[in-house]
This record gives sequence, structure tokens and C-alpha cells, in this order.
Amino acid sequence: MSTLPPPFVKEFPADSLEKQVYSLVNSLAEFIPIDNDRNRLGYALFKYMIGEGDEPLITVKAAKVTLKGISAEDIAEKLAAGLAIIRK
Repeated sequence: MSTLPPPFVKEFPADSLEKQVYSLVNSLAEFIPIDNDRNRLGYALFKYMIGEGDEPLITVKAAKVTLKGISAEDIAEKLAAGLAIIRK
């Protein structure tokens, strides 16, 4: 018995809001070591950017991400600064 290959995953265009937000979160991989935590946080921050979510500090605490070597307040500041750049 064999398994089928996984379905093809289409990447977001590089200039899309989704890609920019997920790239911002992935750039902080040294502080957020778990891939699924980064994906969950990226989605929550994308929702914030389109007006449907909470600010970064609330999002970081609500997403219950595992942080390594940094506090929730500090990572929220880094995320807020990155989101401000994306928003321009």
C-alpha cells in the first residue's frame, strides 16, 4: 500500500499582506521556536491587520505561544513595530 503525495500548496504573492505578516512572525523564530505557534500567531496578526483581531500584546497572550528568551511584552513591541512598517 502506498500513500499519495501531499497536495500542492500555492504560496501567497510576496507583496500580499498575508505573506508580509507571516514573514514578520517567521523572522522571530529564535524567540518563537515552535512552527505551529508561529503559524497561529501569524494568522491572528493577519486578522488584526484587516480589522478583525486584537492588538499584538493581547494576541501574543491569547495565542499562548511558547516564548524563548524574551517576554510577551517585548515580542509584542517587536511585532507592533513590524506591523507599523507593513501598514505604511
